[in-house]
This record gives sequence, structure tokens and C-alpha cells, in this order.
Amino acid sequence: MSHLSTREDNPDVLVRLTQQLEGDASLDSLAEVIRPLADRLVADPERRRLLQGEWLGHALHPLLTDLPIGFWTSANVLDLVGGRAARPAARRLVGLGVACAVPTAITGLAEFAALQVTRDRRTASAHALGNVVALTCYTASWVARRRERWTAGVLLGLAGASAATVGGYLGGHLAAGRRVSTRHPAFRNG
Repeated sequence: MSHLSTREDNPDVLVRLTQQLEGDASLDSLAEVIRPLADRLVADPERRRLLQGEWLGHALHPLLTDLPIGFWTSANVLDLVGGRAARPAARRLVGLGVACAVPTAITGLAEFAALQVTRDRRTASAHALGNVVALTCYTASWVARRRERWTAGVLLGLAGASAATVGGYLGGHLAAGRRVSTRHPAFRNG
């Protein structure tokens, strides 16, 4: 039992960093930019229900994140072990990830609109920023690959993977740690 109380008094490094991020008021200005965009996106009730996944029973956003992450991770693996023959497939996978990131980001913006707690909006803002950096890196990677600048494409992809990992960690914290994702009313109290 004392081990648990020691853990709560002295949390792990990632826990402490996440708590610092949740308390970082400098993220409020980013949240203030995102909030009106998110509110406009879900202003129509039917669009809100669609994008927040009410028809699915829970948030659509986490489900969609598997697509860009899967495509991009597969491309990174091909880059590292596939050799020259894998370059066209890796380029296609990067492009598919970029294409899938757009609806994923839209559903994430719809989730942002439902956030009521300041620390959750801060964390979601940092999550969004990390994912924008990842998407930017992977888009630049795809462009570099199209121009046959393979080394630059691979390096940009690895940078994108790093940013996506940070963004994914924060998204996981919101969904699992803070339990803020939307869900069907039938699942709210049970």
C-alpha cells in the first residue's frame, strides 16, 4: 500500500510532464483559436452527431486515428527495412496517411467542441498542435518522395512519427486518462 502512496506523491516523469502541460496557461491562446472553429463545425446538430460518433455509440475520432498512424508506421518500417524496392509502396502509404489524416482531424475538432474543462482544452490543443506538426512533416515527406528526394522523405517521415507519437500520447491521455471523449447518452452513466 505504501508503494501506491509513494507513486501518487512522486509520479513518473511522463505523468509530471502531462500535469505541467495541463496547467500551462500559455496553451489557452491556442485553445481560443481552435474553439470557435470547433463550435462552428458542430453548430448543425446532425453534423455534430455524425462527427462526434453518436451513431457509433462513442467518439469516432479515436477509431479514425488508426488509419493515418497505421499507414505512416508501415511507411516508416518500409523505409527502414524495405530497401529501394519498397520506396514506391512507402510513398503511397505516406500519401494514404495524409489523406486519412484530414477526416481524422475534422472529427478531432468536433471532439474539441465538447470539452468543458480548461486543462482538457489545453491538452487537446497540444494534441492538435503535435498532430499538425506530424501532418506537415508527412505531407512534406510525400512531396520529397514524389520528387525522388528519398533521404529527405525518410527523415521527414521519421520527424512526423516523433510528432505523431507525442500527439498520440496526449490523445490517449484525453481518452483514457481524462475520459473526455464523447459517447452515446446510453453509455454515460454505467
